[in-house]
Order: sequence, then C-alpha cells, then structure tokens
Amino acid sequence: MTDRTLLTRTANPNLVVAALALAGVSAAFMQTILIPLQPRLPQLLNATSEGTAWVITATLVAAAISSPIAGRLGDLYGKRRIAMVLLVLQLLGAILAALSDTLPPMIIARVLQGMAAGVIPLGIAILRDVLPPRRLGSAIALVSATLGVGGALGLPISALVADNLDWHALSWIAAALTAICLVLYAVLVPANTSRTAGRLDIIGIAGLTVGLVGSLIAVSRGGEWGWADPRTLTLLIGGIVVLCAWGVFELRTTDPLVDLRVTARGPVLLTNLASIAMGFALFASNIVFPQLLALPTTTGIGLGLSLLIAALVLAPSGLAMMAMAPVAGRIQRVHGPKPLLIAGAVVIAISYGGALLFHATLWQILIVNTLVGVGIGLGYAAMPALIMQAVPASETGAANGLNALMRSLGTSVAAAVIGAVLAQSAMTGGSDTGPTESGFMLALALGLAAAVVCIVIAAFIPRAQTPTDGLGAKTTR
Repeated sequence: MTDRTLLTRTANPNLVVAALALAGVSAAFMQTILIPLQPRLPQLLNATSEGTAWVITATLVAAAISSPIAGRLGDLYGKRRIAMVLLVLQLLGAILAALSDTLPPMIIARVLQGMAAGVIPLGIAILRDVLPPRRLGSAIALVSATLGVGGALGLPISALVADNLDWHALSWIAAALTAICLVLYAVLVPANTSRTAGRLDIIGIAGLTVGLVGSLIAVSRGGEWGWADPRTLTLLIGGIVVLCAWGVFELRTTDPLVDLRVTARGPVLLTNLASIAMGFALFASNIVFPQLLALPTTTGIGLGLSLLIAALVLAPSGLAMMAMAPVAGRIQRVHGPKPLLIAGAVVIAISYGGALLFHATLWQILIVNTLVGVGIGLGYAAMPALIMQAVPASETGAANGLNALMRSLGTSVAAAVIGAVLAQSAMTGGSDTGPTESGFMLALALGLAAAVVCIVIAAFIPRAQTPTDGLGAKTTR
C-alpha cells in the first residue's frame, strides 16, 4: 500500500482541496489589499510617495523570493508544516499592518504578507501527495486559479472597505481570513505528506535572495528612478552577477536549493519559459484595463469609472479562472497538460486581438478581460502539471516554487515594460491626464505578443513518455 493511498484514506479530498484553495485565495488577497489605497498612502503613513511605493514593491519581491525557498523547505521538512509557518507569518504581517501608522513597520508587515505567496506552490505540491490521480487535474487547476481569484476579489473588497471604513479594517479582515485558513490547514490537511532527505542549502538561500532582491527591485523601480540611474544599474547588474555566481554554486553543491540540472531538462525549462511569457500576458491586462476604465472621459479613451465600479468590472476575470478548474481537469485527463497550456495561450491571444479592436465600452472590456481570465485559468492549471510530470516527487515543492518565481518574473517585467510604454505615450502625446490611445494599443499588442511567444514555446515542450500518476510522471504502484 503506497503512502498516497494511506493519505487518501485518512483525509477527505474535497475538504483538503477547499483548505488549500482558501489559503491560496488569502495569500493572493494580500497582493492587492492596498492597491486602492496607494494614492493615499503618503498621507496615511506620513511619508513621501517614493517611500510608500516600497509598501507595494516589498510585497511583490518577498512573494517572488518566498516561493522557491518555501518549496525546497517543504520538500525537506514537510509541505504542510512550512505552509502553516507561512500562514503564521501572514497573520503576523496582517496584525502589524493593522497597528501601523508609519512607514517602517508597514513595510515589514508587507514583507511578511508577501512571503505567504509560497503557500500556493506548496498547496499544489501537497495535492500530488494526498489526492488520487483522477482528482489531480481539476484540483491543481483550482488551487492555481486562486492567484487570480484572490486578486480579483481583493480589489473590490478593498475599495469598498477603504471608502466606508477606517483603512486599518482591511488588515483586520486579512488577519481574520488568515486565522481561518490556519485553523483549516491544521485540521484538514494531512501532516504526513512526503519528504526527502537532504540538508538545507543556507548559502543557496542567501545567494538567491540577494540576487533576486537586487534584480527585482531594479525592474520594479527602474521606470520611476530611470533605467540609466545609478541605483537601477547597480541593483540590476549586481543582482545578475550574484545570480550567476549562485548558479555556479548550485551546480557544485550536493544538496542544492534548486537542482539546476533538473531545471535544465527540456520539459521543465520550456514550461518555465512559457510561464514567464504567460505571466507577462496576465499582468499586461492588469495594468491596461484598470486604467482604461478609470481614466476620465475627457481623455477620449477612458471611461471615467470609480475605483469600486472598475474593480467590479474586472472581478469576473478571477471568477472565470476558478470556473475553468473542472474544464481544465477534464482536458488534462483526456489530452494532457501540454495541449491545455497551448489552449490557454490561444485564448489569451484571441482576447488581446479582440481588445485591439474593441475597448471603447465597459461591456467590451468586461468580456475581453474575462476571456483573459479563462485563458489564464487553463494555462496556470497546465504549468504545475507539466512541471510535476518531469521532476521526481522528492523535488515537487522546489520545482513548483521555481515555476511560481518564473511567473512572478513575467509579471514584474510586464509591470516595468507596460508601465514605461504608457508613461512614454503620455509624455509624447503631451497629455497631463494619462496615456494616449496609441500607448494603450502598443501595450495590448505586447500582451498579444507575449501570448504568441507562450504558444510557440509550449508547442516544443516534449510529451511525457512514461506511465503517469495523473500528471504524466512516472510512478510506482
């Protein structure tokens, strides 16, 4: 009798999936909780606009770094245990944010909240340990979709609370949600998920952290500082140098944080590259459509909606991701994860093609953005399956964490590139109210190009040739 059989018999699969999904939603909610408040943060925290920008940047950087490190820790010490540690950090961060009125503690709080992003790849890895093969596809799709669901629901909730209550109430709501997730994890998720032998790669953790901090801060703040600014160049070049040295070390150490030889395998490498492209395509829409909805009608391109109404228009995209979970599971069981990834990228490409032609009314943006959510729901369901069918079970957590990092890299690059395109169009057009229509068209075209790149890369991902455990990975019975 296998460990998975024992786990499946002692845990209710539906309740396990529900607990993992809710934890994912709570972690994603932390990413968007302060976006409606961003223009008011300098006043609320008695700080400069440049200083309060770190409240958002710190969360994104912490989330990107946390995923691969938490994944490896989960492989070594138990995925449930590490996920619960991350939820405790998220709870502490939410409480600290609720008690903060100045910038330094708020940045610390946002770092703690951002670190909880690792619960999503850990949750996906737990699914492989506890669910029967026939349930894996749809369950992975559901937990993967929480990244979009939490963000999509977080915006209108945050806007509603910010308009009607004290802004600290957002953090107390986040703390309550996290506490519920922590209890559900403790009660419903099996403790004896698979582990692997090995030692903790402290040097690898330090190297990856320093390299990513430098690179991601440079990418995130380069548009504001200027790409030729010494701060940007120092952080970017220094981060890349550290990551190169980190890679050399990882290849030589016995128990690396990330097994780069496994990562270099065709299926894993191409899936991660496709993840960067799809992450770019996702975030391009997250930047363009909110601005199209919120810009004043006097610009000739904006619809002049309030933040709350704009957030409600965008929310169905996240719900569409969740709705795609059973569809994605069915497609994956019949055709495998590779066609699923291609199908998702095709839907996104069609969506952007439609947006280039139809973006003048609320309903057009609603439909196009919802279609983007459909494509992301399909694509994000395929990526963990492609990764897990190509890596041994002992590296599931680390491999999923690295894939989450690749998606974060795509979104960070999209934020920098699309932000620069829109800012440049505003300056070129001489507008003091926002980007021009040509700037938005170029941004949408870049989203379309990213989706096409994802299609091309996905087409070359090798198909699994081994017996499967519901994902295409070789398994022993």
